[in-house]
Amino acid sequence: MRRCPPPPARIPVLRRLSARRWLRNDEGSAAIEFAIVALPFFMFVLGIVGIGLYFLASNSLEYGVEAASRKVRTGEAQKGSSTVDQFKQQVCDAAGSYIDCSKLSVIVQSAASWSGISPQACVDSNGNMIGSTGSTGDLMSKYTGAASEVVLVTLCYQWDLATSFTFLNLGKNSDGSGPSIIQAATAFRSEPYQ
Repeated sequence: MRRCPPPPARIPVLRRLSARRWLRNDEGSAAIEFAIVALPFFMFVLGIVGIGLYFLASNSLEYGVEAASRKVRTGEAQKGSSTVDQFKQQVCDAAGSYIDCSKLSVIVQSAASWSGISPQACVDSNGNMIGSTGSTGDLMSKYTGAASEVVLVTLCYQWDLATSFTFLNLGKNSDGSGPSIIQAATAFRSEPYQ
């Protein structure tokens, strides 16, 4: 048996009723709200993680330069046969195992007075990170000066993890490109050891 279609006058009423039901239906609204909020939420969480890792690396380098420079401050590095490479390794050991020593430059300056020290930038005019003071076999006493002299020890660290968080613009250039360079320094007058 064949069914007859409903009368034409009734079709718009059914459509109107189903449209009203559809508009009042709130099933799936939580999924739509989450889709709207998800991207900013995850960007915010990744931003917190990225900044946290940046501060972890920065504080580790600050601790490393303070711990290793103590030997220079007390004269132990000048009296012994400590080399630039050994000093760099002491910085890395104190900073932590997650600091890659191959990406670390150590710059040591000394002078008789504070006016004789001029802080050096970690990057040259071409945007490349500068190298460490001297060669690896040089004695630290060659760069740390004598007793009671002013010493500035600067660490420059190429933090490659910043490329994982490109939206934070932690790079060395103003547009955020390139690896991030983290700098840590300490300045002091060495003790009057003899």
